[in-house]
Amino acid sequence: MKVFLDDVREAPAGWIRCRTPDEVIALLETGRVSEVSLDHDLGIGVGESEQTGYSVLAWLEREVAQGSWRFPLPAMQVHSANPPARERMTRAIDAILRLHKR
Repeated sequence: MKVFLDDVREAPAGWIRCRTPDEVIALLETGRVSEVSLDHDLGIGVGESEQTGYSVLAWLEREVAQGSWRFPLPAMQVHSANPPARERMTRAIDAILRLHKR
């Protein structure tokens, strides 16, 4: 399944739209996600309690680093219009891929 995280944009045809990181994580935990596309700014929380697309990547990076991830990694992309956030998320994806290869 293809998962699209965004609070404003509609998912492309063939994708499942999620509005929160928790929804995406729940789907990732099924092991059936083949691709994920993430927005950063979701309008959920403020400051340290803010939930973003990066929250999904931070969770996945921890899972992979701890050896808890037991499924093939989904293809990961970022569709955020926030340039600094997009760069941070791209670095997180790179880290996940490096950790997964170990």
